[in-house]
Amino acid sequence: MPSTRFALFGAGFWAGYQLAGWLELPAVSCAAVCDLTKSKADQLARRFGIPAAYNDPERLLDETPVDFVDICAALESHADLVLLSARRRLPVVCQKPMARSWAEAERMVQACREAGVLFLVNENWRWQTPIRALKKVLEEGAIGEVFRARISMVSGFPVFVNQPFLRELDQFILMDMGSHVLDTARFLFGEAASLYCQTQQVHSDIRGEDVATVLLRMQGGASVLVEMGYAENHLERECFPQTVIFVEGTKGSVELAPEYWLRVTTASGTHARRVPPPRYAWADPAYEVVHSSIVPCQANLLAALRGEAQEAETTGEDNLRTMRLVFAAYESASAGEVIRF
Repeated sequence: MPSTRFALFGAGFWAGYQLAGWLELPAVSCAAVCDLTKSKADQLARRFGIPAAYNDPERLLDETPVDFVDICAALESHADLVLLSARRRLPVVCQKPMARSWAEAERMVQACREAGVLFLVNENWRWQTPIRALKKVLEEGAIGEVFRARISMVSGFPVFVNQPFLRELDQFILMDMGSHVLDTARFLFGEAASLYCQTQQVHSDIRGEDVATVLLRMQGGASVLVEMGYAENHLERECFPQTVIFVEGTKGSVELAPEYWLRVTTASGTHARRVPPPRYAWADPAYEVVHSSIVPCQANLLAALRGEAQEAETTGEDNLRTMRLVFAAYESASAGEVIRF
């Protein structure tokens, strides 16, 4: 199979892990990396043996033939880079969150649609091994019809230490973590009919919200509570960055507990097993469950880019529905009102 070549825009905290994920897949290679800070692009290129490094996206695309672009740059650059790719008729993979506003997200999707190129979102959270295992339990129907669920991504982890830029975001946890966890809610339980959100700021030295609580009423009737928190407080159970989930159904319940325990309780009793993620040498042990999910996510995207699959799970069109929940959550928190879709 000829190698599928891509250009990587962005050389920050996540870029190295995203690159390592791509390189786990067969016949794919990074032809060039670009960052506005040229020294960062140079450093990442040397680390991974990438042949070219740039600080100008236009020049990179003029000089380097690629099959698609992967955007792992700052959020404020996403729209310009997606529109550039659309003008060049290049398929694009974009990091989450997709865009800074609903209008910007729609414009990005529309530009790629009009250009006739694939627009995919690198949304890996739903690809975590334990979350996929829980999804399978729901699909098998062991717990019956779901009527209530709780998804919790709450941690005392000092997230600002290795990602200090998060302190400066006017919109923090709903954009950064909500784009992940609200997408997971959609993946597990379908689309929402309404949403109510409250936010808080516990840290005094940050600009955005670091705690959010979202109540979704799904179209199927289930109530789903989504809890997010980076308050950096002391917790009895610290399992960063694991997502804890509890689902109630008409025939039983299923729990995704810390340390990857999956417990299914029905009339026959409780059946428990561990569903740990695979391990990769390049993954940070502190982020293992997240980093390992990059590989199946990108395998899904690559299959769509190569025409080996009819459609990827996380297209731009699909991710618009997740971003609608994120922006509606801000609207609800500001107005103190339920948002109906």
